Amino acid sequence: MKFTRRDLMRTTAGLAAGVAGSRLLGGTPAFAQAAEPTYTPEAGASLRVLRWSPFVQGDEDAWIANTKKFTDATGVQVRIDKESWEDIRPKAAVAANVGSGPDIMWVWFDDAHQYPDKLHDVTELADYLGNKYGGWYDGGKDYATKDGKFIGLPLAAIGNAIVYRDSWVKEAGFSEFPKDTDGFLELCKALQKIGHPAGFTHGHGVGDGNNYAHWLLWSHGGRMVDDSGTVVINSPETLKSIQYAMELYKTFIPGTESWLDVNNNRAFLAGELGVIANGISAYRTAQINKDNDPKLAEIAKDIRTTNLPIGPVGKSVELHQTTTAVIFDYTPYPNASKAYLKFMFEQEQMADWIEKSLGYCCQSLKAFADNPVWTSDPVAAPYSKASETLRPNGYSGPLGYASAATMADYVLVDMYARAVTGQASPEDAMAEAEKRANRYYRV
Repeated sequence: MKFTRRDLMRTTAGLAAGVAGSRLLGGTPAFAQAAEPTYTPEAGASLRVLRWSPFVQGDEDAWIANTKKFTDATGVQVRIDKESWEDIRPKAAVAANVGSGPDIMWVWFDDAHQYPDKLHDVTELADYLGNKYGGWYDGGKDYATKDGKFIGLPLAAIGNAIVYRDSWVKEAGFSEFPKDTDGFLELCKALQKIGHPAGFTHGHGVGDGNNYAHWLLWSHGGRMVDDSGTVVINSPETLKSIQYAMELYKTFIPGTESWLDVNNNRAFLAGELGVIANGISAYRTAQINKDNDPKLAEIAKDIRTTNLPIGPVGKSVELHQTTTAVIFDYTPYPNASKAYLKFMFEQEQMADWIEKSLGYCCQSLKAFADNPVWTSDPVAAPYSKASETLRPNGYSGPLGYASAATMADYVLVDMYARAVTGQASPEDAMAEAEKRANRYYRV
C-alpha cells in the first residue's frame, strides 16, 4: 500500500481565501458563533479524505457537493479518495501506524479503538454538535469514544434489514414474511424448492458477513464475551445458533462462504435470490435504474423490506454497519480538519447528505431523525432506526482493542463459515473461535 503526501505546501493565498471565506453562504458566520468552537484553517491547508466506496451514488454526490461548498467558503482544497469496504480497515491501520496518509478517514465499527493514541481528540467539536443537534445516539457514541473523550465523530449507521421479493414469498406459500427464526427457516426451505433461494454472506464481508454472523449469535442468546470481557463464545446458546445456521445454509444459493459485501447485491439484482440481508442499496439500485432496465423495474416494484426475524432470545437484536470519521494526529492541518467536519455536520449539509443517501446512511445525531427520506417510501422504514437500535459488536463487554481486533480478524464470521461448510464440527468451530478471541482479550 502506498499513501502519497503533498509535494509542496500551498501558498499563503490559501490563508487569504480562508479569511475571505470565514462566512458561509448567505453571510452567516462559518466558524464563529456564540458558544461555538472556532477553527481557523492553517496557512496553506489542504486536506485528503479517504472514505469507503458508496453503494448509493447519491451519498457520494452529496458529500462531494457539500465539500465544494466548504472549499468555496474557506479556500481549503479537499481531495476525496475512496476504497472498497474491505480495504478501509487495513489501510486505516497502516496509516495510523506509519504516521502518513489521509488527514481524515471513515473507519468501521470500533476500529478506532485499535489505535486511539494515533487519533486527534475531537471532544470539543463532538460536544458542540451533540448539544446543538439533540445528542448522539449511544451506539455510535460508544464506537467513537474512549476514556470519556471523542476519538472520532460518529458519522452514520448503515442499516441492515431483510430484503425480499414479495411475489416469491407469496408463491412459496407465505402471506407475510415470518417474524421468528423458526418461520424464517421454513420460508427459506420453501423458496429453495421453487427455485428462488436465500443467500446470506458467510465470507469476509465487513458489513454483510459481520451483520449476519452477529444476528445468528445474538438471536439465540449467545455472546462473544460477558460484561467483564471474559470470552464466553463456547456455550450452549452458541451451539444452537450454529446448528440453526447449518440448517439455513442448506437452503442457500451455492458460494456464500466466499461472498464479500457486493455479492449478495449482485445476485439479488440478477434475479438469482429471493431473500438477502442488506442495506437499502439493493432496492435503490433497482429503483434508480428501472427506467433503463425492465428487469430492474420489475424487481424494484416487487421488493419489500423488514427487520431480521426474532430468535429464541425473544427480542430484536441486530448489528448495523457503523462508520466514524477520524482525524489522524499526524495531520499538519488539525484546525482545517475540524473546520471541515464541523461544516459537514451542520444542518444544511448533514440533512442534505442523509436525504440524498436515500435511506442508506442513518443519522448519528438525534435531531436529524425526522429527515423526510424515512417517510417518503415504506421500504426505508426498517432502516430508519438503525442508529437507535444497533448493538455494538463487542456486546456485552467493553469496547476496545480486543473487541476491534476480534472483529477485524473475523473470528465470529469464520466460526459459522467453518461449521456450515463442514470444515469443522460445531463444537470444534466454537473451541477455535474461543481460542482466537482469547488471543486478543487476554492481552
